[in-house]
Order: sequence, then structure tokens, then C-alpha cells
Amino acid sequence: MVNLSVTLCGLPLDNPVIPASGTFGYGWEFAAWYDINRLGTFSFKGTTLHPRLGNPLPRIAETPSGMLNAVGLQNPGVDRVISEELPRMREVFHKPVMANISGFSLDEYVEVARRLDGEEDVGWLEINISCPNVHGGGLSFGTSPEAASQVTGAVRKVTHKPLILKLSPNVGDIVSIAKACEDAGADGISLINTLMGMRLDLHRRQPILKNVTGGLSGPAVFPLALRMVWQVYEAVKIPIVGMGGVSSARDVLEMMLAGATAVQVGAANLRDPMACLRIVEELPGVMEEYHITSLQEIIGGAHA
Repeated sequence: MVNLSVTLCGLPLDNPVIPASGTFGYGWEFAAWYDINRLGTFSFKGTTLHPRLGNPLPRIAETPSGMLNAVGLQNPGVDRVISEELPRMREVFHKPVMANISGFSLDEYVEVARRLDGEEDVGWLEINISCPNVHGGGLSFGTSPEAASQVTGAVRKVTHKPLILKLSPNVGDIVSIAKACEDAGADGISLINTLMGMRLDLHRRQPILKNVTGGLSGPAVFPLALRMVWQVYEAVKIPIVGMGGVSSARDVLEMMLAGATAVQVGAANLRDPMACLRIVEELPGVMEEYHITSLQEIIGGAHA
């Protein structure tokens, strides 16, 4: 009998599989397909202080081994998330949920975190300082250790919930940014967000995305994500949530051996709404294949 349970920032998870923010809505959208309580948890749609319509269309483009998105943080704003989405979510999901937060100023991050801190259903705050698809938003706070530290420290003052900083791969030194977040009070690090990319329409001779650039996700980014999880694990002592191109149980084991405590699944959910459930169901068999009895025991196991 294998043990899939792990502990993330002090909170227990039945398994390490977490649908990533922006790919799983508020949970109820997928509850029609399967019992989402079989997941470890999920990170709900990125939330800002005020409602956002997102970027103009088109904002999705396919690539040979992934996709580009420039959705632009479309969401109803934190007040409606609290008054409408969380009660609806509560009907189908009975575990602590991960709240993903974005902002366009330090004050916005702080205010959204403060309001969500009072919600019992929210177990973790995942602070997105890495979104490449909005102008003047989260990515600007995640491009330097100083800015990342400033956001972390400010949000830390208004919440007692576990604080996980979501980092961007679109930087020169992700390790120094991760360490700055840890030093400023982060309880965990979440990485990686999408890579900036673009596609051109040969007929129109113009960018496919109205935003011109978008975030690349999918299997193409997995080796890069794995490398960054490995590097950050060697630099920090706090837990890591690994993500980027994860689409199978074997990918989950690789991420955990590289140093991830839990693993988020993103683009795979958009291609197959059953992807996360399939991974959860496949994990015991794959663990047995590689003689793994407990996932908690393999975290960082590939490091010397």
C-alpha cells in the first residue's frame, strides 16, 4: 500500500496534485465531471481587487507542444469572489483551497490578501508576482529580489495564512528572487509561471494574439520548469510547489524528486478536463513501478 499524502506549509494534502490557477476556474466547473475532492486541493482563478475583463481577443494560440495564453487575469474581483464564488465552491469542494492573488500595486496585493485572510475555506494564499500577460501588473514585482521581497513583506503583515509566492521564469536569476521571498516571510515558493512567447499568422502577417505576446505553457516547458525547481530547492528551506508542463504521474514524481512538495497541473486541464483525476489514479501504480512507498519521503530525493 502506497502513501500519497504530503504536507504543504503545515497543511495536509491527501495527494500532491493541484490544478493550477487559471486552468480550473473556481472548481465547480469541473465538479460536473468528477468528485474534485479527490484532488489534493486546487488554486482558484487569479483574483484582483477590482473586476477585470481581461485582454482583447484573440488571446489563445496553439503551439506544437503547448499553448500561448494572454487572458489577462479576467476575474470578477475579490468582493464577488468572496460573496459568490466561494459559497458556490463550498458546495462541491470540502477541503482548504488555494487562493491565487494578483495586483497592480503593492496596496492592491495587500488589500486582496487582507480580505481573503478572513475566509475559512482559504488554506493558502498564492501571491502571483509573475503574470506575463498584463501591462504594469504582477510580473513587474517578480523581476527583482527587492520588489519580490517588498510584496512578500507587505502581504505577510496582513495574513496569518501560509504565504506562497508564485515566481516567473522570465528573469535572469530566479534563485535570488526565491531567497528574497523566503527572507521576507514566505512560507513557500510556487514555480514556474508561463514563459513569454508569440506566434505569427502567415496570412495576415501579424501576431496571432491581440496582446502580441502570451505565456507559453504545456509539455514544452517541463524540462525548464524542472531545472528551476531543482535550483530553487538547493537554495531555500521552505516548500516548493512545482509546475510547468506537468501532464502525467511520472512528471509528478520527477518534480518531487527535484524538490517539489506538491505539483500543479495547468495546460493539461484545458486539453483534458479529467487530466488531474487521471494523474491521481495513475500515481499508485507508477509509485509501485519505481518502488516508492511514500511520496513525502522522495521530496528532493534526486539531490546528492
